[in-house]
Amino acid sequence: MALIVEYDGTCYAGFQLQSQHPTIQGEIETALTRFTGEDIRIRGASRTDAGAHAQGQVVDFATASPYRVERFPPALNHYLPVDVEVQAAYQMAWDFHSRRDAGSRTYRYRILNRPWPSPILRNSHHWVREPLDTAMMNSAAQHLVGVHDFRLLATGHPADKSAVRWVNRWSVATKEDSVVIECEANGFLRHQIRRANAILVEIGKGRWPENAIKDALENGLPTTGAWPSLPARGLCLMTVKYPNFWDKVKQTHETD
Repeated sequence: MALIVEYDGTCYAGFQLQSQHPTIQGEIETALTRFTGEDIRIRGASRTDAGAHAQGQVVDFATASPYRVERFPPALNHYLPVDVEVQAAYQMAWDFHSRRDAGSRTYRYRILNRPWPSPILRNSHHWVREPLDTAMMNSAAQHLVGVHDFRLLATGHPADKSAVRWVNRWSVATKEDSVVIECEANGFLRHQIRRANAILVEIGKGRWPENAIKDALENGLPTTGAWPSLPARGLCLMTVKYPNFWDKVKQTHETD
């Protein structure tokens, strides 16, 4: 089966299961066990960071449960905490893999750009006081589009694994007092988005030149010290696209 899941990741140590901290995977697996009576391990399309959110996370799992597919969302939501909700469920072909079959993932990063922060948006937006030049940020972001090796923007990426990713788009736009950075790619490395967007913010503040993104991809940052990285609270997984998702959805007629 596959689930479409939405969550506020503020109180979680990311998507991936951890023994000592609450995670999105752990909450979903616990709810599945309480509903089906089975010990179920799920797979996620994207391993979101601690504190990051999702509107369209996709997970898949195997179950021998006799319940109809439409029973899963209300039953799981009964057992899930209020900051995690299943939006849809589908029975899939056996060869469906939520992570490997994904054609692209779209993430959105939200920045509140005004003199004072917002108590209401504190968990979903990163606050930047200084005015941002979004036109310059958008122009710089185009250096991220295309096929690149993003190893220098990643955290602890294994040396024996490719860091090459294909980025379809990376855009920066203004909506009222918010700056929205949206990117779509076949995959992202750990902290790649937050680090790239941190460079864009420095460019938007006028502290770094527009070619800082291009230089970072080729040579890393010229400055000493730690790489800049934006906090995870502004990051949200919007959608996961599959080239043949509906071809793998099965029509079912199970009974309770």
